[in-house]
Amino acid sequence: MNPLFGTDPWWMSALKAVAIFVVLVLLTLFNIWAERRVVARMQQRIGPNRVGPQGLLQSLMDGVKLALKEDVVPKAVDKAVFILAPIIATVPAFLTWAVIPFGPDVSIFGHRTPLQLTDFPVAVLYVLAIASVGIYGIVLAGWSSGSTYPLLGGLRSTAQMISYEIAMGLALVGVVLTYDTLDLQQIARAQGHLIGGWLPAWGILYQPIGFLVFLVGGIAESKRTPFDLPESESELISGYFTEYSGAKHFMFFMSDFVEVVLVAALVTTLYFGGWQVPYLLRDGFHFPWGSTLALPALAVSLLGVVAFIVKLVFFTILQILLRWTLPRFRYDQLMQLGWKGLLPVSLANVVATAALVLLAGPRA
Repeated sequence: MNPLFGTDPWWMSALKAVAIFVVLVLLTLFNIWAERRVVARMQQRIGPNRVGPQGLLQSLMDGVKLALKEDVVPKAVDKAVFILAPIIATVPAFLTWAVIPFGPDVSIFGHRTPLQLTDFPVAVLYVLAIASVGIYGIVLAGWSSGSTYPLLGGLRSTAQMISYEIAMGLALVGVVLTYDTLDLQQIARAQGHLIGGWLPAWGILYQPIGFLVFLVGGIAESKRTPFDLPESESELISGYFTEYSGAKHFMFFMSDFVEVVLVAALVTTLYFGGWQVPYLLRDGFHFPWGSTLALPALAVSLLGVVAFIVKLVFFTILQILLRWTLPRFRYDQLMQLGWKGLLPVSLANVVATAALVLLAGPRA
């Protein structure tokens, strides 16, 4: 665990918390805009191009519109639970980002601090635990609405989350066994080493099967096509949030997009080096053929943050492409993929990884 954690003054922690929240909101707006533009190109359309340059402010205007719309509460709902459900669904999506490492240690206003809100020796377990809480908001939203279609959407989401979270958890076991830690920052730093002096030790090289299982499970967790059975607008109108409007509807909408970016951040951190840049050390680039390119510490830190953002955007756009390319699964296909496909594969991956780690012997 980084010795710098726990030494931040209160204003530094508050600054990082506000910065993460603002960045997530901006990423959500960018995500919505990018999805519309990417899909428009796929379908030979223009997409949003009126509000702001290249339509960049369209998502902001849509958010303002939703927030100012009338908040209708049907008579048949359980009002307390109905109001609480979108909060339960949204807050965990933001809390999970507390342990995501964005970059290396930097100096801010003369204070040395890691680019991460906080750190736990068991950060991987924290991510799984907090991400699992969000499902309660979806189930409660469906149950409290007092309507058939939301209830069906909530029940579908329960079965879907259970089916795919097990496979995701087992995929993470392979990463934990490989790097011998549950700390996300330590996992990211371990991927900065080189295999044989030239190949980055990224998790995708050690855990290619685990990566595929985790990516599929992560997309299922974010409830997007081809796994959007909880919403399923062609069958259930809008699924679990059919009866929601105004700001509450916006909260569900925003939590979905935050989860998409969260999946991209976890894939980046666990399997693609996180903020690590191949051959980049504290003082600059050290290439395998012996040459060195010296860089100031600030430039090294900025390159790490930029690398994380580039990887994050890549996997976010990948999820957008998958959503608009693949058709939705039938419910039986969804369950078969989770229980008969991903689960046996992830179990086999854990056994194979454990055997290889055991054969490799004690670590230095």
